[in-house]
Amino acid sequence: MNDNILDQELGWEDEIENEGSPRRVLEPGEYPFTVLGFERARYAGSEKVAPCNQAILHLRVDAPDGESEMNVNLFLLKRFEWKLCQFFTSIGLRQHGEKLRMNWAAVTGKTGRCRITKRTYKDKTGADRETNDLDEFLDPLGAPSMQQAGGFTPGAF
Repeated sequence: MNDNILDQELGWEDEIENEGSPRRVLEPGEYPFTVLGFERARYAGSEKVAPCNQAILHLRVDAPDGESEMNVNLFLLKRFEWKLCQFFTSIGLRQHGEKLRMNWAAVTGKTGRCRITKRTYKDKTGADRETNDLDEFLDPLGAPSMQQAGGFTPGAF
């Protein structure tokens, strides 16, 4: 998503056509995704999370019955370094156990896999609504898992 385009002011009589993507809630499961883009933002902080830099990922999630778009917030705090490692490993820019300088310019267009969950919440009117959360970025198919990368073999002494 390009902020310059999204923040472009419209005139009172300009032509419009972008209807946006339909709101769609996926069933819980593992899905492939594509990074459509990201935004650099500043998170103001909350009771649970300190003020910090924030990457807002724009993802297209591919389900058997169609696509869904979602945004995922990644906080650039040491406490959430594990989630950043998950993301960069999932899209193939990092290997388990490897130090990595985050290259945000390289993430757009990359693909990976993720685990999606579903949760219910109350909207502003008090109505129950469902939404998806990205629970976990998964290792690329065929990549050694974190346990395999460490050299540990269960049952081997």
